[in-house]
Amino acid sequence: MEHPSAAHEGQHHPIGLYLKVWGYLFLLSAMSYMVDYLHMQGIVRWTLIILFMLLKAGLILSIFMHLAWERLSLIYAILVPPLVLLVLVRIMTIEANYAFWTRAIFMGGGG
Repeated sequence: MEHPSAAHEGQHHPIGLYLKVWGYLFLLSAMSYMVDYLHMQGIVRWTLIILFMLLKAGLILSIFMHLAWERLSLIYAILVPPLVLLVLVRIMTIEANYAFWTRAIFMGGGG
């Protein structure tokens, strides 16, 4: 026979925590919208948009996907592979630029 409290096991977080995170997400979304509203251009625009996007993704991962309460090994198993892929993509981009310019300089063209 199952223990009566077995159905209620698990992590229970106060609703206030989720409401606070929703508020932060709303604030970050409003700030991201303000970047467009204020007609920011260039590197400042894209830096702010990506910063707000990453902050929102971090909040969602940590609170709504419960990573804040997981073991460090599980967090590493989820977060490290995409970071390694980003590093590898950056290395491939540098290599592609090198190959393009080498071809353009020594073979008279490149495109």
